[in-house]
This record gives sequence, structure tokens and C-alpha cells, in this order.
Amino acid sequence: MESKTNINFRKETLTKLLNALIIHENEIIDALYFDFKKPAFEAVITETSYVISELKDTIKNLNKWAKPRRVFPSLLNFPSKDYIYKEPYGKVLIISPWNYPFQLALCPLISAFAAGNQVVLKPSELAPKTSEIIAKIIAKVFHKNQVSVMEGGIEVSEKLLSERWDYIFFTGSVAVGKIVAKAAAENLTPVTLELGGKNPCIIDETANLKLAAKRIVWGKFMNAGQTCIAPDYILIQKNMKSHFVDYMKEEITKAYGENPSNSPDFARIINTKNCQRLINMIDSEKVIFGGQTDLKKCYIAPTLIEETSLETELMKDEIFGPILPILTYEKESEIKDVLSKYEKPLALYIFTENRFFSKHIIQKYSFGGGCVNDTIVHFSNKRLPFGGVGHSGIGAYHGILSFDTFSHKKSILIKSNLLDLPFRYAPYKDKLATIKKLLKWL
Repeated sequence: MESKTNINFRKETLTKLLNALIIHENEIIDALYFDFKKPAFEAVITETSYVISELKDTIKNLNKWAKPRRVFPSLLNFPSKDYIYKEPYGKVLIISPWNYPFQLALCPLISAFAAGNQVVLKPSELAPKTSEIIAKIIAKVFHKNQVSVMEGGIEVSEKLLSERWDYIFFTGSVAVGKIVAKAAAENLTPVTLELGGKNPCIIDETANLKLAAKRIVWGKFMNAGQTCIAPDYILIQKNMKSHFVDYMKEEITKAYGENPSNSPDFARIINTKNCQRLINMIDSEKVIFGGQTDLKKCYIAPTLIEETSLETELMKDEIFGPILPILTYEKESEIKDVLSKYEKPLALYIFTENRFFSKHIIQKYSFGGGCVNDTIVHFSNKRLPFGGVGHSGIGAYHGILSFDTFSHKKSILIKSNLLDLPFRYAPYKDKLATIKKLLKWL
């Protein structure tokens, strides 16, 4: 297959893909709106423009990324030249989710193909219009032996996972991630698992509450909270809570109006099943703002919950919707009590003006990535790795890391024939003491 060894061919094909995405951008935006009323602004900044930017960056840097990298040789092998070659794994399976159905399908696909792999993409059946436009674009740009799209439901995913792959890239829930990992283990297939978790948002007494509220509202309620790195709960210093809640109410109203159901800027829940799951989490007695729902329209208003227990349904697992519980703490030890109850999260956010506090939290707790004084924007920097740890995921990608994710690193040593030191060869008599001294020196 030409794409396996021909870098120029890969670049030419990716350029065709770039042109196709630009031509079909409005169709993609319309598909996203059809699937769950994703606002055009969010569709552009989080889906189409992000993918286009990733594609341009890949085309620009592909030659550099693919070039064998020379490394300093070991003196024990003198004289030699040592290199790291990057080669494609082979057949790659990508299973993408429904919450960002275009971006999270196309970005790993771009990198997998750029690395020279043959790719099979399984988009989410829960975003059917987006899946349809993806299949249309892929069929137009790629030969089916290079990249193919397999549409369908769970049965298609199960069939694909029963086959042997050289690499599997999955984005989705922890529960399904375990199924993927188990299937991959049957053939010792390497995997990247981009999962989720309960992402804490810690606010101390030094935080700029008004600005914090604005940035949290944006990060939490974008895509109606259906974002794997969205803040899952607030943990705020007790004395700051009332002021913070007032600012949150103000910022939600500014963003979505008095009735968010009429706002063109607020998405819907992907389907009635997920909507009902979220409705069941809302305890009306604890609602301090929002709480309105409409199952038929898959609508849940941006909702703030006053939470005092970690044992409620709301606090058991990742919410993945526009519901934000607010908990308080007085002493720092209470932060540990809350965070230690959960698996390592995909993201963690800190709002503070105390750089010692933020540094302490960053170093003390393990999590995928995060921000100080903002939410979710670390995802936008291609130079930062994106991935989880523990139950929130395995592996990381973005930028050159994406290319490396889909590349096997092959070590090559080229030895000179001009000099051949006899010391390493048997018989070893009288050589042991000398080699010990040499190894200590090295």
C-alpha cells in the first residue's frame, strides 16, 4: 500500500481531505445541529475548525515527524550511528464517541493515516447525521483499502473488536473502555483509551469568583455538559459559596437567557435514554438554580445543585450533562477526603490566586491534565499531551504525540566496519575486572 512508505502520497491525500472538509463544513455543522442541536459557534470552535487546524499542522510537519531521528550512540558500540525509525503499526481501529462526533473521529484518523496506517473508523450511531457526512467525505477522499468507515450500532463494534488489529484507539466511557481493553488483550494489541471520570473544580478563598464563575459556566455547559473534561463538581471554600452561587446564576443567565430552552446557544442531550438518566439524578429539594427538564425535547436546563453527600446518585459516577453539584470544604484535608473517594480523573481545575496552593494540588493529586484559573482549554494546545491516567485512560495524543501514538518506534544501530574492538568477544579470561571498571566509568 502506497501510504505505508510514501510520505508525499500521505500529504497529498491529507490535502484532499482538507479541501473536502472546507467544502463540506456547512454540511457538517448542519449535521451536528440535527443530531443534538449543537450551536454553530460550538460546532466550529470545537469540531470543524479544530480538525482543520489539526490537519494543516499535520501536513506542515509530516516530513519532520516521519524523519528518522539520530540519537547519541553508546560508547560501548563505538563506532556506530544510532537512529529511531518510525513505522506504521498496520491495521488500526478507531472507535469514536457521540459527544464530539466529528472531531473525536477525524483527529485520530488524520494522525493514524499520516503515520502510514490502514484505518477502519467506527463513528457513533448516536449521532447518525454526523456519521453519515463523515462516511461521505471519507469515501470521496480515500481508497477503501486506506481508510474505511463502518457505520452501525453495538453489534458492529462487537464484530470489529472480535477481529485482530495492530492498534486500537477508543474514546468513550470507562465501562466500554474495559470491554475494548479486554478484546485487545486477546491479541496483545496496543491501545489508547480516552475515557472520563469525576473532574473536580477546586476554588479557594483567594479566587476571583466572578471570573471563575464565567469560565466555569462556559466549560461546564458547553455542549450541554456532554464533555469528558467538563468540571463534574465544584469543591469551594465554605465562606465563598454564597457569593459564588450568585455569580454562577448571573453568568448562566447572561449566557443562555432567562429561559435556556429558547437559547440558540444551548445544546440538547443526545437522546431520551441519556436525558432520563440525568433527570433521575436531580433532587428537586437540592436545586438552587435551573432544574427544568423536557424529556421529549431532550432538554435539561443548566442546573446548580447544593450537595452535601458523596453517596447520592449524582456523586457516584461521571455526570456528563448540564448538572453541577456544589460541595464545600473548610480545611484542606477535606479536599483529600473528597478526591480520594474517586478514581483518578481525566481533568482537574483549580481557581486560586495562591500559586503555592495550586502547585501543591497539582503535585499531590494524579489526573490526566487540567488548568489553573480556567476550564477545558488545555485541550486546545496541540503541544500539550491529552490523555488520562488510571481509570480515566491509557495513552495520550495531540500534535506530534498523535503521530507517535500511531507509530512503532524502531531502533537501528549502524555499526562501522573500520574498527572492531576484540574486547567483547570470548574467550573472556582476564577481562572481567577490566570490564567492571569500564562499566563503572561509563
